[in-house]
Amino acid sequence: MPGQPRHVHPTAPLAPRALLPGDPGRALLLAQELTDDPRMFNHNRGLWGYTGTTSDGEPLTIMSHGMGGPSAAIVLEELCDLGLEVVVRVGTCGALVDGLVLGDLIAVTAAIPADGASTALGARAPLVPDARLTERLTAAADHAGTVASADLFYDPDPARPETWRAAGAIAVEMEAATVFAVAARRGVRAACLLAVSDELPGAGERIDAEHLEAASKRLGGEALAALLAD
Repeated sequence: MPGQPRHVHPTAPLAPRALLPGDPGRALLLAQELTDDPRMFNHNRGLWGYTGTTSDGEPLTIMSHGMGGPSAAIVLEELCDLGLEVVVRVGTCGALVDGLVLGDLIAVTAAIPADGASTALGARAPLVPDARLTERLTAAADHAGTVASADLFYDPDPARPETWRAAGAIAVEMEAATVFAVAARRGVRAACLLAVSDELPGAGERIDAEHLEAASKRLGGEALAALLAD
């Protein structure tokens, strides 16, 4: 039931539209890059968030959700309690197939619930994002496809990625399925755009800081453009 947020402590108004990165540092970067006069929206528990004004003169909140489905679920539930209407997760992922280059952007068309949080919310089949937002993100991204949402970055089971590939996943990350599950439950439109940061989480080559910053700026810009087109 909607109630007073317990973990998000707003110090500025929440916009009806938001970008959700996992990394608080990326939240700050995108707030500075995409908005005018950003104000701190939340700093409790290190989940930095900001609300500023974008090029259309309307507000945008950029709020970090932390790592993993449980943290993302808490943040999104409480933003919904505060009046959120539409959200794009802007995160990173590990490649599962050939042809994905570090820094490429992937528009998520479905998320396999291979994590505990989305399955606890009742997900048994791949969850799908908002069609209209995803169509715009797909037009801007380098790739589009299904991802697997998992709990472990350092997964000790070397066979698990093959299971995800067999189910159609081109990349793996940790929060999209939970974001889609919570959004569907709460009647919020949600989509997801990811930058490829790892060849395989915990195992392969990782993007360097300079290229990650460039990818993050592109990630935020394309996600905002999709929201502005609403």
